[in-house]
Amino acid sequence: MPAVKHAARSNALKFVVLVGVVSLFADMTYEGARGITGPYLAILGASGTAVGIIAGLGEFAGYALRLASGYFADKTKRYWTVTIVGYVVNLLAVPLLAFAGRWEIAGLLIVMERVGKAIRTPARDAMLSHAATGVGAGWAFGLHEALDQIGATLGPLIVAAVFILKGSYQFSFAILLAPALLSLGTLVAASLLYPRPRDLERLSTRLAAKGLTSLFWLYLAAGACIAAGYADFSLIAFHFEKLRSIPDKWVPLFYAIAMGVDGLAAVVCGYWFDRKGMVVLVLGAIISAFFAPLVFYGDFYLALAGVVLWGIGMGAQESIMRAVIAGMVEADRRGTAYGVFNTGFGSAWFLGSALMGMLYDYSLLSLVLFSVAAQLAAVPILLTIRRKIT
Repeated sequence: MPAVKHAARSNALKFVVLVGVVSLFADMTYEGARGITGPYLAILGASGTAVGIIAGLGEFAGYALRLASGYFADKTKRYWTVTIVGYVVNLLAVPLLAFAGRWEIAGLLIVMERVGKAIRTPARDAMLSHAATGVGAGWAFGLHEALDQIGATLGPLIVAAVFILKGSYQFSFAILLAPALLSLGTLVAASLLYPRPRDLERLSTRLAAKGLTSLFWLYLAAGACIAAGYADFSLIAFHFEKLRSIPDKWVPLFYAIAMGVDGLAAVVCGYWFDRKGMVVLVLGAIISAFFAPLVFYGDFYLALAGVVLWGIGMGAQESIMRAVIAGMVEADRRGTAYGVFNTGFGSAWFLGSALMGMLYDYSLLSLVLFSVAAQLAAVPILLTIRRKIT
C-alpha cells in the first residue's frame, strides 16, 4: 500500500512539473513581449489614448472571460480542449505581432493574447488541483508558480538581448515563436500522458459541501480586499521615475528581484501551507501589506525592502490562494470556482489600481493608507475562514 501511495504521489508530481514547464515557456513568450508592446504600438502610429484603451481592454477581457471559460470547462468536461485552445490563442498571438503592419491589427493581437489566457487559466488550474490533492495543494501550486516566474524573468531578458544586439521589434516578437512552440509541444505531451487528470485526485475529507458555498464567497471577499490594495508594479515604477528616487537602470532590476522573490515565496509559502494551513496566508497578507509605505516613501534600500515584500505577497497570492480553492470546492466545480475567483480578484485589482492612480495625483499619503488598510481588511475574514475550516 505505501508503494502504491508513493507511485500515485510521484505521478501527480510529474503532472505538476509538466504543467509548470508549459507555463515556464508560455511566460517566456508573453511576458517577453509585454515590455515592448507599448513602444511598438507607438511606432505603428497609435495614440496614447489608443494604447490605454488596448491595455485596459486586454486586462479586462483577461479576467472577465474566465468566468465563462471556467463554467464551460466544468459543463463540458473538456478541460484539455479548453486549455489547449486557450494556449494556442494566447501564445501564437505574440509572434504574429511581427507581421502587424497597422496599430489596429497589433492592438487586436494584444487583446487576443489576453483572451487566450482567460480561456485556458480556469481549466488548467482545475486540472492542476486534481494533482494537488495528491502532493499537497500548497506545494503543487507553489512549484507551478516558481516555474512560471522563471519564464517571466527569462522572457524579458531574451528581448533585452535582442535589442542589445541591435535587433528590431519585429525580430523580437518573431524569436518568441520558439518558446511558444516549446510550450505548446509540452502541453500536447502532457495531454497525451495524462488524458484524465481527474484520476490523480485523492479524496479530501475537507470537502464538507458541494458547489460554491458561503465560505467560498467569504474567501472571494478576502481576496478582493487584497487585490484592491495591491499597487501594480507599473504605478510603483512610475513613482520611482517621477521622484527619481531610484536610478533608471535599477527599476527593471527591482522588478526582476520582485519576480525572483515571487517564485521563491511561492514555493516556501506553499510548503508551509500544507503543514500549517490558512495561517500562512494570513501571515503573508500581514507582511506584504506594508510594502506601500516603503516603496512610496523610502529611500533606495527601504524601497528595495518594499519591493521584496511586494514579491512575497505576489508569491503567496499565486500559490496559496489557488491552493485553498482546491480544498474548498468539489472537483467537478473547480473550473467554475477558479473562473469566478479570478474574475472577482481581477475586477477588484482593476478598480483598486484605478483608485490608487487617482489617489496618487491627490495625496500620496492617502494612497498608502488605502493600500495598507485594504489588505489588512482581509485578515479578519481569513481568520474567520480558518476557524470554520478547522
